[in-house]
Amino acid sequence: MTKRKTAKTMLVSLMLVLSLAVTACGSGNNEAAKPSATTAATDAAATAAPTTAPASEDGLYNIADFSNVKTNQGEAIEGGTLNYGLVSDTPFEGTLNFNFYSGNPDSKVLEWFDEGLLTWDKNYVYTNDGAATYEVSEDGRTFTFTIRDNVNWHDGQPVTAEDWLFAHEVIGNPAYDGPRYGSDFTNIVGMEEYHAGTAKTISGIKVLNEKQLEITYVKSTPSLLTGSIWSYPLAKHIFGNMDVAKISASPEVRQKPIGFGPFKVESIVPGESVVYVKNEDYWRGAPKLDKVVLKVVPPTTVVQELKAGNIDLVDSFPIDQFPDNSGLSNVEYLGAVDRAYTYIGFKLGKWDAAKSVVAPDPNAKMGNVALRKAMWQAVDNDAVGKNFYHGLRWNATTLIPPSHPEFHDDSNPGMPYDPEAAKKTLEDAGFKMNGEFRTNPDGTPLTINFISMTGSDIAEPLAQYYVQSWKAIGLNVTLEMVEFNTFYDRVGSNGEDDPSVDVYQGAWTVGIDVDPQGLYGRDAIYNFPRYANDESDRLMAEGVSEAAFDVEKRKEIYKEWQALMVEEIPVFPTLYRAALVPVNNRVLNYAIGDGTGIYLNELAVSADKGIAAK
Repeated sequence: MTKRKTAKTMLVSLMLVLSLAVTACGSGNNEAAKPSATTAATDAAATAAPTTAPASEDGLYNIADFSNVKTNQGEAIEGGTLNYGLVSDTPFEGTLNFNFYSGNPDSKVLEWFDEGLLTWDKNYVYTNDGAATYEVSEDGRTFTFTIRDNVNWHDGQPVTAEDWLFAHEVIGNPAYDGPRYGSDFTNIVGMEEYHAGTAKTISGIKVLNEKQLEITYVKSTPSLLTGSIWSYPLAKHIFGNMDVAKISASPEVRQKPIGFGPFKVESIVPGESVVYVKNEDYWRGAPKLDKVVLKVVPPTTVVQELKAGNIDLVDSFPIDQFPDNSGLSNVEYLGAVDRAYTYIGFKLGKWDAAKSVVAPDPNAKMGNVALRKAMWQAVDNDAVGKNFYHGLRWNATTLIPPSHPEFHDDSNPGMPYDPEAAKKTLEDAGFKMNGEFRTNPDGTPLTINFISMTGSDIAEPLAQYYVQSWKAIGLNVTLEMVEFNTFYDRVGSNGEDDPSVDVYQGAWTVGIDVDPQGLYGRDAIYNFPRYANDESDRLMAEGVSEAAFDVEKRKEIYKEWQALMVEEIPVFPTLYRAALVPVNNRVLNYAIGDGTGIYLNELAVSADKGIAAK
């Protein structure tokens, strides 16, 4: 059997590939259930058969070997408390409203108490199974939505069409300080006029009655059925009299947030924990659990918490810790291909807040595409995936991940690892060696400032690997490790780009819609490279055109776009990702991934406390 590797030995193995040396631094009360049900279920759970994780081959795992649906063991007790771990080395920011949040940790806090009005299936197509149903006009431009009668905010007020309209009005307001306004909204008739202040209302949105809303779009696009409809209402009876610029920082967002999801927020310790209680009035039916307790769990202690049964499941398990803990007897590991990728981004401009568009800088330090190409050629992401992540992250080639198999171009090899070719790329572009490092083509010194996020034990070793790979081709790259919230502030999540950042290592969880305009469009604040290109604009526009209703045509368009990004390299993808979630054996009715048809109100437990590992 292959000996499992620690973070340090993995780093050494990878460094040997490059013949380089580097020093690696690792960085509530339960309500009583009926005695008979509790006792029987506790006994059953205590003797539940240990689960077995998929076996590895030569130390590597394959996400295809994992199930994304939990195997139920035992019978559900009445009520109970589930303990949820948000794995992070930093507090969650606490912008707890779907209309305003930006970071993934906040979304994990949100999903327990709020949700969109529309749901989607495993192919990312909107269904009529959600809190609202929809009908589409013959020309595909006008959608009529009907909110179910039993969909109510946690304070008992009905969720109305006015609330849905109000969310659009807030996001379209020039004073809005969140990240949502972009092509999905400008495609609504009258939105641009409203945003510019030349119209007092959004002409394309009409409230038909308390529960019905009509939205007319400028263009009928295939994305309208797969993710580009904004389905998150905003409670007008709470936020309607607030200044739009002050909503995101208000106590109603930060301290006492409201939703219409399966659980209500009972209390928050900012950045650290949230206690939720069941929403008896939830539209799908009252949750089986009485309570959910969410707490931030550092990656360094998550295994101990899981072993002790102190947490029942987590948002995402650190992949590097899986091989040494795959045999835990008290959990079942669920796995799925994640809608995500990690990437190296190059700062090519800044955000123009006045115009709400990117402003590329033709004189940006990273503006030479040959420099960006060489930095991609210099890194061996296949080895990174195998040595750091045991095959559960793997070499990424294009900016549409395999979570969207219809549109991911698996025939595109990306940029093959070739450090000698990288050196030639730099030489040919005029980046000449001057001592240990290269200069710019004009002979001035070249120092590249690189920031990466802190996190698991391998966060810094991995970032150091990239630095050493670039040093091997003669580039002087300095590294700064930054915690999550500060990292995204510095790369521009609030529209203020730190001019000292040249290169950064980021990660995206992508939406259900394949359209990349929300990350790489000119009007996307999440376009952190601040990249703009006419050909990219054309292809992205064609990808949501009427012609793109032909799936084969849309595939061709996005194949061209992926190829263009491999040539232009505003960012380069490093790894595609598996989502891996250990779930305590007492947990029933849980799944990860899209379109499973299993919802949080069905979650239950078969024992009154978590099962500890044997």
